[in-house]
Amino acid sequence: MRAMLLRAPCPVEAAPLEAVDLQIPEAGPGEIRLRVAACGLCHTDLHTVEGELPLPRLPVIPGHQIVGVVEARGPNATRFSLGERVGVPWLHETCGACDACQRGDENLCDNPRFTGYHVDGGYAQFATVPERFAHRLPDRFEDAEAAPLLCAGIIGYRALRLSDLRPGERLGLFGFGASAHLAIQVARHWGCEIWVFTRSAEHRDLAKQLGAAWVGTAEDEPPGLLDRAISFAPAGRLIPVALGKLRKGGTLALAGIHLDRIPEMSYSLLYGERTLRSVTASTRRDAEELLALAAEIPIRTEVERFPLGSANEALRLLKSSRIRGAGVLEMP
Repeated sequence: MRAMLLRAPCPVEAAPLEAVDLQIPEAGPGEIRLRVAACGLCHTDLHTVEGELPLPRLPVIPGHQIVGVVEARGPNATRFSLGERVGVPWLHETCGACDACQRGDENLCDNPRFTGYHVDGGYAQFATVPERFAHRLPDRFEDAEAAPLLCAGIIGYRALRLSDLRPGERLGLFGFGASAHLAIQVARHWGCEIWVFTRSAEHRDLAKQLGAAWVGTAEDEPPGLLDRAISFAPAGRLIPVALGKLRKGGTLALAGIHLDRIPEMSYSLLYGERTLRSVTASTRRDAEELLALAAEIPIRTEVERFPLGSANEALRLLKSSRIRGAGVLEMP
């Protein structure tokens, strides 16, 4: 099979992903093998290939927003039929035994495995996954449209929930990439007013098209205070900026897996019972709820498509915020 393989992390400008031919993987007990149709691009992929996240294994095939068709089933795998279309998100498998798993907080598992990180992911023509951690996809989305829902959509949805957002409240989104352009549609569905803060003029235009009531940069002063806010950017400097735009009792959720650093800031930014919380991975329940909601709204996924062999260039565009909506790799 054709795949884009990471042997050693380095800046994406140096093209760290190598196009290779590998053996098609076998589905083990309880696993299914997918013929991959599309795989979304995520900032976590960028952090992986550039080494900002400690890598548990090398070489590895990145990619964790996988859409494909079941073409083989391992022993005892009966949940999906051959030919059925499914999606694979970031969460590949949990231990099921630690305190977090026993509490039902599988996103906080002490021994998780993640797709495209601990195991080979979707920058390839084939991939395997435990069937318990795969998801049926709504028919209304084509392959490339469905791919961003599997991380950008799921994490955006969990971030909305952890921001304590209530219907009709005012929400601020800091950064407007793949996840934010899906989260805004959910929040609008809940009747919320959305203010978007982003450096990119093109992203501000897209935000307005998707219903933002106000757009600007993080340095601009909006016409009031926010009830809730979510930061999708890996920039710690935005934390005090966002807190400064939040009302007393408001919540700021941090939706990224990587943050460069949190700067020293005045306690007055937190005082007034403001809440600052991280968003850590997601659960299978998050995935099922988001996929059902995406079909109900229905969410419109803005995608830019790239061939598998252009993964390095696509990640460079992602790094420089030059992808409108979400980037998706399509398999040969």
